[in-house]
Amino acid sequence: MDRSAPSWGETMSDSVAAVSDKLRGLMAEQLGVDLGEMRPDANILDDLGADSLDVVEMVMAIEDSFDIEVPDDDAEAMRTVGDVEAYVAKRLAA
Repeated sequence: MDRSAPSWGETMSDSVAAVSDKLRGLMAEQLGVDLGEMRPDANILDDLGADSLDVVEMVMAIEDSFDIEVPDDDAEAMRTVGDVEAYVAKRLAA
């Protein structure tokens, strides 16, 4: 993943939106849910029906796709889709 500054004509909010779209698609695929269920307030375990193995596989896919490492403590703290989006955005901005 290219983490450079937005290209000409692309704003930072466009970049954030692109990351969010990619992340939601990846999470929906990993969890076997409809993309429409991927709301920021959706709880990964309760609303999306993920179990602990699903979460581990989702985190591994996020790490591979975004070329980041997610420590176990950080993964355990992410409860909602919005939590995951905020975490990945923060890591990519660092």
